[in-house]
Amino acid sequence: MSALQLKIDEHLVGENAPCLIVGEVAQAHDGSLGMAHAFIDAIASVGVDAVKFQTHIAHAESSAQEPFRVKFSQQDATRYDYWKRMEFTEEQWQGLADHAHQRGLLFLSSPFSEEAVDMLDRVGMPAWKVASGEVNNPLLLERILSTRKPVLLSTGMSPLSEVDRIVELVKKNDLPLAVFQCTSKYPSGPEEVGLNMLGVYRDRYQVPVGLSDHSGKIYSGLAAVTLGASILEVHVTLNREMFGPDVPVSLTPSELKELVEGVRFIESALSHPVDKDQFAAELGNMRTIFGKSLATRLDLKAGHALRREDLTARKPGTGIPAERLEEILGRVLKRDVSAGEFLSLLDFEND
Repeated sequence: MSALQLKIDEHLVGENAPCLIVGEVAQAHDGSLGMAHAFIDAIASVGVDAVKFQTHIAHAESSAQEPFRVKFSQQDATRYDYWKRMEFTEEQWQGLADHAHQRGLLFLSSPFSEEAVDMLDRVGMPAWKVASGEVNNPLLLERILSTRKPVLLSTGMSPLSEVDRIVELVKKNDLPLAVFQCTSKYPSGPEEVGLNMLGVYRDRYQVPVGLSDHSGKIYSGLAAVTLGASILEVHVTLNREMFGPDVPVSLTPSELKELVEGVRFIESALSHPVDKDQFAAELGNMRTIFGKSLATRLDLKAGHALRREDLTARKPGTGIPAERLEEILGRVLKRDVSAGEFLSLLDFEND
């Protein structure tokens, strides 16, 4: 396996492999286990490869001092209370993982504490998506690296120097790595997506690259795949009227389906370079149908030397091709020709 490839369970990711499309649920389930399962079904139904959650354990990652990024909840007095409401038990996480596997999905969840790493490891997490806010958390990274599983590194809040440091750390531990371009702005405008960083990261680190998109549109994902992204992660909402701060940055199932179809179309197009000469030969019949033949504009008598103004071009291309115009000019007719009649080489006197 090359440096530009890695394996997550049975999924080959990177060079010469299909883009791994990940539906990010995050906290869109709003603490409802039933809703979390509904997201798995919705994501599986449109052909996505993986479902991703976030695993929060309030007492292990937060405190009463943590502020809301956006004050959106009427029922949670503090951000800590919100994280508490988002918690699932280990048994419930196992149930979600089992459900995802039954639907043919790779199951992923980003941990936000060492305790979350330990629990997800027991659940069977095949790779670790390191969230943008955890890149500078050595305690979490140490626990992740100790599991010896692939690392999917988000870079939404990091300068290049910080990304350099974490990439070096992961490589030093000889672990498979993919680096995601991400902009931690919700939503991200087109000028903030940073598609240029895909090439920068690939060249700089020689690893598979991905896009963790917060635009809420399908366009950046399609462009990223065209530019060589090996993993594409997008937020998902069941509909635009759902509750939660991530709805504006998310795709609905119908939009997600369109994204998947677009990605696979682009991959097929990129993997099948066209030989123009071969295609032109194969399309000979079409050239005849759409091509044009030389015809006369008016009635002409035998003995007439053809001039430019005598001729026009009409479909189909069953007569003298219009492209041979210069060869025909000045040739002398040996028979009377009616207006609109296609010319034949047999209509001319021998020069």
